[in-house]
Amino acid sequence: MSEHKFPYRWTLKDANFTKDKGAVFSCFSCGGGSIMGYKLAGFDVIGCNEIDPKMMDVYKANHNPRFSYLESITTFKDRTDLPPELYNLDILDGSPPCSSFSIAGNREKDWGKEKKFREGQKEQVLDTLFFDFIDLAKKLQPKVVIAENVKGLLQGGAKKYVSKIIVAFDNSGYYMRYGVSNASKMGVPQRRERVFFCAIRKDLYNGDFDDLFSKEPVLDLCFNELNINAECILNNGRGHSNGLLKRLWPITEIGEKPPGDSFFSYIKVNPKKPFPTLNGGSKKVTTTQMHPTIERYLNDKEMILMQSYPADYNFLGGRCGHILAMSVPPVMMAQIATRIYEQWLKELL
Repeated sequence: MSEHKFPYRWTLKDANFTKDKGAVFSCFSCGGGSIMGYKLAGFDVIGCNEIDPKMMDVYKANHNPRFSYLESITTFKDRTDLPPELYNLDILDGSPPCSSFSIAGNREKDWGKEKKFREGQKEQVLDTLFFDFIDLAKKLQPKVVIAENVKGLLQGGAKKYVSKIIVAFDNSGYYMRYGVSNASKMGVPQRRERVFFCAIRKDLYNGDFDDLFSKEPVLDLCFNELNINAECILNNGRGHSNGLLKRLWPITEIGEKPPGDSFFSYIKVNPKKPFPTLNGGSKKVTTTQMHPTIERYLNDKEMILMQSYPADYNFLGGRCGHILAMSVPPVMMAQIATRIYEQWLKELL
């Protein structure tokens, strides 16, 4: 018997998606990382909203959604022609763009500014999209809302946004709790820390607010599965290299970043620990994580496994590392979705 609830090595063709736990709609769906987690947990994912046409193409190629909306959530939330299946969902899911709050980004310098992603879609003020998502929840009134974001949202001046998020959920008719989960404790071979905001519609809870989450409906999001270290995944295959790597690799110790302050995202992987959080690199480099014994960056197969994506996922020839880095690891979301079902939906509804 496996020591992990969900295997990180799996394929879409062999997966058994029972679709018996409830209906889910996903916003900011990217390549479909989170929705694969819901499917693994037994939910029926009925559709998605995504602004990037390339990401939507990848999503459709792998998941063939019943409902798909290629547009900004700022216009999607105001639609008057949504089908009845999107109202009173079991779960409304979303991962609002998080670069404004990431400790690896510009943080305060970018707050309130319109930005474009590298794919060239319309400009948006990224730090307001979370509130558009909550507006959509108020309109659709799902039983549960789950939103994933970077840990940096809980640090420094960004904490004021958390207070606003709590108020926005409250005004929309939801009780909400949040907490940080580490993917490496959930059966994912990666030290990826993310904050999950989990909200339940107020009419589904009849007790005192002071008892919420301490008595019923309790929601335990602590996971203590055994680590999966990088050595389980690292292979001897080929991978991308460039002039910078040839300069940095020889002077970088295993498990460390290169000397100096100019290479914040570069690291030589320690095979005895889970991988660091996957980053998307750049247009020329798929990731800045370096193999510990071979002078190269991690290759696609290694990144797919460390992100717990299925081995047969169709990236349509796109940059695998970029799509993976923007996604929630499926196994991570499968763990969250299972707890939501077992501790909220199954008992309360």
